[in-house]
Amino acid sequence: MAERILKLSRGIDMSDRSIALIDVNNFYVSCERVFNPKLEGKPVVVLSNNDGCAVARSNEVKALGVKMGQPWFQLKNLAKKHGIVAYSSNYALYADMSNRAMSILATFSPNQEVYSIDECFLDLAGFKAHNLICYGQRIRQRIKQCTGLPVCVGIGSTKTLAKLANHIAKKNHEFNGVVDLNIMSLQKQNEWLRKIEVSEVWGIGRRLAPRLHEMNIKTVLDLKQACPSRMRSCFSVVMEKIVREINGTTCIELEEINLPKKQIVSSRSFGIPVSDLASLEESVSLYISRAAEKLRRQRSYAGAVLVTIRTSPFNVKESYYANSLTIPLSTQTNDTVLLTNIALWGLRKIYRYGYKYQKAGVMLSNLVSTHNRQSDLFSLELVDTKSDNLMQVIDQINARMGRNTLKLASQGFRQPWKMKQGNKSPSYTTSWDELICVTQ
Repeated sequence: MAERILKLSRGIDMSDRSIALIDVNNFYVSCERVFNPKLEGKPVVVLSNNDGCAVARSNEVKALGVKMGQPWFQLKNLAKKHGIVAYSSNYALYADMSNRAMSILATFSPNQEVYSIDECFLDLAGFKAHNLICYGQRIRQRIKQCTGLPVCVGIGSTKTLAKLANHIAKKNHEFNGVVDLNIMSLQKQNEWLRKIEVSEVWGIGRRLAPRLHEMNIKTVLDLKQACPSRMRSCFSVVMEKIVREINGTTCIELEEINLPKKQIVSSRSFGIPVSDLASLEESVSLYISRAAEKLRRQRSYAGAVLVTIRTSPFNVKESYYANSLTIPLSTQTNDTVLLTNIALWGLRKIYRYGYKYQKAGVMLSNLVSTHNRQSDLFSLELVDTKSDNLMQVIDQINARMGRNTLKLASQGFRQPWKMKQGNKSPSYTTSWDELICVTQ
């Protein structure tokens, strides 16, 4: 009640909210098309780590029946027949393009929640004086002009309805990329909700949809008309909130931006099977280095390190082995050197000779901020100024000159085990050597 009164005092009517979800269409594919316009209109897929599965598909590829996550080796004949262009994931490019788009979107509302790499929520309650359809078109035009990325905008009174509005905008070209459910009549809203399969609802997906089908709930409209308390007893409080959100009652608020992560994970599958300890040590050193960078970026310290290794669970010809070890720290740290030494100690404890390992990873947990960091009883001082200065210098040099300009020797140099990226596009926006050159 106090929150409602506070928001009403600021001019925000909780019963008539406008939440917008802005989503980049086929994000990875769209990033590739920005810098290679010849790909427009062509079937394009972006592959996962080691060029394994399709994780992004252009509309042309979707029309051919290619499913999300479908293995690339199953698509090679189809790709040859229809000229499907396949790219390896270029994570540095995608992250940079995402940051650019989210920075622009932040100028359209003071309340923004970055939900994923390609979508964010904006609270437009204070913009009721504007025609929100026109405002949504301004958003689309600005993003297209400044980044080249195509987006759709869905507007509703709750986050769940905004998600559904965005889905309608993507699938129905007559809306020109913007749908505002708030200005539709209840009858019109229900007509559109009747056309959407219940598995498309945010938080439902394919896992819960079969159970809902058994209850004769097959469309979003069916779910809207369901009893919230019954949905809670049959599923959980989350399902009750979804039903109430579809009916226009706010249950899921916008979250704060850039909340520090509670744990940081860094792991990759290898490009080739790894059996020797030296190669595993190189990979773990690399993953710890990247995790420690992220740790310092959010001004946190880790209180525990987990290291894990495993062989392929799908190789029936080889014995399967997986193991992990968590090492608690007496004093929280973000020092790459110290964290690497700890992780390598743990790796040597769980390594077993004679196996072909497919994947290794690390996780930093028990994270605390600078103000909450505690020393152990026997530490002479809490702050290691020499270590902090060293890490700061390394981060500054790598930020200015490029990742891995300075790195630990234990990360190795040849790294034959690194994941396959056989058709990765250049780092158009993050490497001076790979900038696009325009010639006459």
